[in-house]
Formats: sequence, C-alpha cells, structure tokens
Amino acid sequence: MNGNWYIAAFAVVCSALSVMFDAILFFLAFIIWLFILFKKKRLGKFPITLSLVVYLTFLLYIPPIDSLKPDTDRSDVTFSGKIIRYPVKTETMLQFDFKDDDTKDTMRVMLFNLDRQNPTIATIQSGASCQIHGDLNILESSSNPGQFDYQAYLASNGIHYEIVINSIEDISCHGSDRLNVLYTMRENIKEYIYSKFSEETGAWILALVLGDDSLISKDITELFQRWSLSHLLAISGLHIGLVVGLLYFFTVKLQLLTIEKAQYLMMIFLPIYAFLAGGAPSVLRASSMVLLVLFLRKVKRKLMITDVISIVFIMLIIFDKYIIYHIGFQFSFLVTFAIILSKKWLLSSDSLLFQMLKLSFISQLVILPIQMNYFYNFNPLSILLNVFVVPYFTFFVIPLMFLLLLISPISFLHVFMDKLFSFVHEIFLRLLQGVDTNLFYPWWNGQFPTSYIVIYYTLLIFMLAMILRDKLTRAFAYGTLLTMLLVSLMLRPYLSPYGSVTMLDIGQGDAIVIELPFRKGVFIVDAGAAISFESMEATNRNYTRVIKPFLQYQGIYEINAIIISHEDTDHAGSVKYIVDDYRVNTIMISEYYQLEEELIHKQTQGEILRVKAGQVVEIKGKMFNILAPGVDKKGSNENSLVFSISLGGRDWLFTGDIDKETEKEIIKTFPDLSVDVLKVAHHGSSTSTYPMFISAIKPNYALISVGKNNRYGHPTRDVLETLHKEQALVLRTDQAGAIIYRYSENDGTFYQFKP
Repeated sequence: MNGNWYIAAFAVVCSALSVMFDAILFFLAFIIWLFILFKKKRLGKFPITLSLVVYLTFLLYIPPIDSLKPDTDRSDVTFSGKIIRYPVKTETMLQFDFKDDDTKDTMRVMLFNLDRQNPTIATIQSGASCQIHGDLNILESSSNPGQFDYQAYLASNGIHYEIVINSIEDISCHGSDRLNVLYTMRENIKEYIYSKFSEETGAWILALVLGDDSLISKDITELFQRWSLSHLLAISGLHIGLVVGLLYFFTVKLQLLTIEKAQYLMMIFLPIYAFLAGGAPSVLRASSMVLLVLFLRKVKRKLMITDVISIVFIMLIIFDKYIIYHIGFQFSFLVTFAIILSKKWLLSSDSLLFQMLKLSFISQLVILPIQMNYFYNFNPLSILLNVFVVPYFTFFVIPLMFLLLLISPISFLHVFMDKLFSFVHEIFLRLLQGVDTNLFYPWWNGQFPTSYIVIYYTLLIFMLAMILRDKLTRAFAYGTLLTMLLVSLMLRPYLSPYGSVTMLDIGQGDAIVIELPFRKGVFIVDAGAAISFESMEATNRNYTRVIKPFLQYQGIYEINAIIISHEDTDHAGSVKYIVDDYRVNTIMISEYYQLEEELIHKQTQGEILRVKAGQVVEIKGKMFNILAPGVDKKGSNENSLVFSISLGGRDWLFTGDIDKETEKEIIKTFPDLSVDVLKVAHHGSSTSTYPMFISAIKPNYALISVGKNNRYGHPTRDVLETLHKEQALVLRTDQAGAIIYRYSENDGTFYQFKP
C-alpha cells in the first residue's frame, strides 16, 4: 500500500458521504474511479479489494446522526454514570457530557443559574462518578429551512439526550480520571493569562495558544466568518509547526539536547499540547502527522506525505467515529490534502505574494461547497483578503502570542509587548471592518445540492491536474466549466418557474416569506420578535435563529416589500433587523400604524407606503387588495392590515390579529370575497375566526402560526371546531414547523417542514 494509502482514505470519504447524504451516488462514483485506475493499470486487484473492504467497513462504522432519538421526555429521573469531558463552567451555567452506566448513552447535562460559591462544583471533574437527578428532554430539531439544528449538532457529537437539572444539589460526584490533571493545568494557564494580560490581548492568547475563542467578541468572530477567516481564530497546523520550531530552537539550536532526544521530547510534548489546546481536529491532524513521521524515522521507515495524511485521517475516525461530522475536521483535511497535491504549483513562482495568492485560491476553492452548505454564501473577495491577512497572523500575531506567554514572567517586557500588540491589532481590525463595510459582496446561494458537489469536485480535480501538468489551456477550460457551475447555482432561483409561500415557525408570532417564480419578487408579511423576560423588550433571537438563516438559505439578498400588519412585537419586532441587513424597497403599513422613529430612520433606501381599505397596490406584478382597516379603531390588533393576493392559482387572505368585529365588517363590505387559503387571525385566539366569517369565505386551508405549548392556549378549541366544521385543512407551525406552499403559475402543493 506504500503510495496508495490515499485510496483507502478516499474509500472512507465515500463511506462517510454515503451515510451523510443517504445516497448511492458516492458509492457509484467510487466504483467508477477504481475501475478507471484498474484499467489504466495504476492499481492491482489487492488494493482495489482492500479499498472495497474499507468502504463497506466504514459504511457500517460511521453512524448516521439521526439515530437513537429518545421517544418521550421524562421528569424527575436519577442517572448514574461518569463525566466523560471536562465540565464547562461560566458565571451562570454548568455544562458537561455524561455517560449513563445502564444505557451507555452519552447525555448533555445543563444547569442554569449556577452558584459558583457552592463547594459541590469542585467535585464535578473529568472522569468523576456521579448520580444526577433531573429531567430527560428530547432535543429539539430545527423546525425551519436553514435553521441551525441543535439536535443534529449534538447527535454529530454522539449525544442524543439532554438532562436539565434545577440545582447544583441535584448532582453528587466523587473521583476523577488522569486526564483531569491536564484539564486542571489548562484552567490554571487560563487563569494565569487572565491575571497577566489586558482583556483584549488575553482573549487572543487564549484563542491562538489554547484554542478558546470564547472571549473574542461576537462581532469579531462574525466578521472573520463573513470573510472566510475563521480558520485564523482556531489552532491549526501552523501553530503545531510553530511549537515544533520553538522546541527545536530551544533544544537543538541552543545545544541543550541532541536531535534524537529533542525528537523524543516532541513525541511526549505534542500530545500534551494538543490536549491543552482543546483537541481541535486541525490540532489533532497536525500533531498526529508530526508524531507519525517521527515514529517512522525511529523505525527507519519512510512514507510519502500523502500516505501520512491518509493514515492519520483513517486513525482519527477509528478513534472517534463522530469526528467526520466536525466542520473543522473536514476543512483541515481538505485544505491540507489540496496543498500537498498542489505543492509543485504553489512553489513554481518565486514571488511570495503569488505563492500566497495561489495558496489562498486553492484553500478557498477546495472548501467552497462545504462552506456554502454550512453558511449559504461565498465571498469571492475573501480569496484576495486572505493573501494579506494570513501573513499578518502567520508572521506577527501567532508568534507574538506564544512569545508573550513565554516572556510573561518579565513584567516590564510583557506589558510593553501587550500594549504594542493592542495598538497594532486595533489598527488591523479597523481596517478589516472598513473592508467589510465597503467591499462585502457575497454570493448568497442556499444549499449546495449533492449532484453539484460531485460535479464541482470532479471539475476541480481535473483543473488542478491540468495545472500541475502545465496544460494551462485545458485547465482554463475546466476552470470555465467550474465557474459556469457556480454561476448556475447562483442563478437557480431566477430560472425556476416555481414560487413559494413559507410560514416560518417563530413560536408565538408571525413571519411569512413570499417568493415569486423566477425570483421576480420577494415579500415578507410580518416579522415577529421574541420578548426578553428580563428586560421585557424585543430581542433579535427570532431574526438571527430563524428569519435571517432562512433568507440566506434561499439566497435572498433583496426584499421588494415588507407588509407589517400591526405594531405588536410578535408581528413587527424583527423588521428593524431586516432593514439593517437587507435592501428593503417598500414597507407597507396601514394609515393608522404608529411607526417608530427608529424604523423611519433606518428605511432610507426605500419608501414607506401607507394604505387603507379599498386600495389595490401593485408590487412586482402582484396585486395586493387592501380590505382593512377602513377607519381607526384605536387598537393595534383591530387596526391590523388585511389584504388578499393570488398566488399559485389560489386566493390568499392575510389577517394579522383582527377581531371578530373586523371580520364581520370585511364580509359585509366585500360580500363576494373568495378565499382558498386563510392565515388565521391572532394565532387561533377565540377573539377571532368568527363562524359566520369562515362560513362566508369558505377557506380550503387554514394556516395558524402559533408557539408550541403557548401559555395562551392558542389555537382554542372553538376556533379549531369552527374550521373543521367548514372542512378547512388546518396546518399549524407548532406541529408542522414551517409550512411551505410551493407553486407554479396555476397550482401548488403544501409541505410541512417537520415530517
């Protein structure tokens, strides 16, 4: 297998993809690839047979992340088992992973409102045997397209259950394991950094030396994410190379140790540092590769670098079968493998600038489909920005972080260097924020379909192969096809004859997104926000967790109109956040809507359109027939904007939170009103959905946006009985998650996001 370990690694990749996507496509691609290699006499029967065995073995070994879900919640249950990872303790929260002795299941234990002074906290350590009394909860899966799936995230770490405890007294622990010594050492180093350095510098030392970026501000982490710079906030192979270089300098160059003894020291120290650095996949990869190379030298064996990375890849998955789902693992191995294969091309230029540009180009292209699947966007300018930012971190920031830690006992020196770093880094961050403000033009695309992924990587491999062979004309041709593939991905919504109406599940509130066929227009009807129980003010939780991810998932970057039914937070609270992030051409409200000064100030790029009953408003070829309010009723619910619109061959009625009196007035003023789909008013409250109103409009479908187990008892039994009596099919977000109507010109179909 010397020189052919990449075949086995590729077999594992195909197994993982087959499990992740539940698709035979990757197996067929693998078989075709093996057949081509066999026909070209580049592989014999034994490596091919072994590769097939590896594929089948890992197909059974790698778990699908939707397995082992609990059936029901259970309250007041006592569990016995061990803590398997070091607990995370903040000022207000305790979190750790726990393995139950009876079921052998791994559970995430959560305690909020933590009392840090309680002596019981000191007994909660890695490897401790514990009894825990709490509630076993079913992990909530995402209920909207594009929403972060917490259930899938924990399942990808082998965790399928969550225990919520009410008090620290509900935990009784004793003992610990040997790893707890290293965990304690890590915590002591963190405390030392807190005490020695300024808050800003300490945060960057923690991130770049110990792999803990929790103290770096959310704005900075989001900024780095937008520009595909997140890899710089995580410990990577660069850090391991720096650690190895420092060890080599302080031992061999200063003649403290022989080369052989220095290598033994590295073999001891690297696993310890990898653990102290948080055990990120990129650290494990780089450390394992160095250790494997050192071991091979000791036994006088030599392997190609592609064999080394392939063996490490397989070993790490054997050690942790869930690591394949970790985005850092995927990025680290993809980028490293691509750099190894492109080494000749990268070094073909004498210019360091061109080498960095090539490196950035390769790194960005090879992870692009995965990045789009996770973040739904790609910023082409990030390739160029990486050329300048990566050297800044490589030659200044990262080495300085290690140096600051080493010189920290020398007070005057580390204080001076701390101030120097803070000054320089502040300038860098301001420049980066300026670039972000003026040059951030991402491609929003939604998900990268599986078929596109296969075609993309096939074209990329052929393009790089032609570059390495100096066949630049062919490389350009493959690059052109690759570009056309990406452009077609961006253009899909504009070429699709299908539109959609999506009632998002934001809990007790309304948020509905209408997309016209061929992306001729995008409308949002209401965008509710959740209320903070502490401040009793609107928060951005619904926007950041549901609305914005959905818009990104759909590749939406411009909104033609937001129609706000009334002022209540559960209908209008997220509008200000949308206006901040997106171009909104029109905000449509009733004549009696009390518009906030903040929203007037924000809506400078588009118009604010006030309407009243009897008007017909045309936006992007769609007619909005305004049915209410006709007069000021001195109440926000009663003054809700009501309109009808035709979508996909059906007549829709959007009703906000109107009451029964308004419903009576509507059917009196518009006796011929025909409705196929009704957005049920006021989340199914008994104040609305008057039986005579439903009997008059005779809807075939009734959509109710309502929070699960809400305290209001919505939708009420009377409302449901009224709708059922008129034989309307009721669809509820608390049961179905997002409700999606996908339509063509004259017809459409309803879908529920939750099965």
